[in-house]
Amino acid sequence: MTISQLLIYGMAALILAFYVRRAILSRSIRQYSPAQLEDRLQSPPPPVLLDVRTDAEHRSGALKGSFHIPVQELRRRADELAKHRDREIICYCQTGSRSTSAALVLKRLGHTVGNLKGGMAEWNFSHIAGSKR
Repeated sequence: MTISQLLIYGMAALILAFYVRRAILSRSIRQYSPAQLEDRLQSPPPPVLLDVRTDAEHRSGALKGSFHIPVQELRRRADELAKHRDREIICYCQTGSRSTSAALVLKRLGHTVGNLKGGMAEWNFSHIAGSKR
């Protein structure tokens, strides 16, 4: 086996380990379907909704009452969420991927967190499909 092959296999192993670790960690985050989130919003105390999408995505429409901190700014602005430490923070993005990353960051900082599975895409689809029934 050549050195270049060893390097390629080593890089592939590192990438695989990263994704496996992320998958294991993300299992510790509660995943909410749109219907479950709607139910959760009705129960006291209601969760804090955190939109971690870009500014442009946020301007295109957001869940009512949500806070907006783009995922790339979350570590720097996490202190803005300190007053909500006693409430669950449910993160959302467009598809649920960035919000899972954001939820993991907040969990490491001691917050109770959840994630909107499928993000705004799933939320919008469920509300369009629900209105046609």
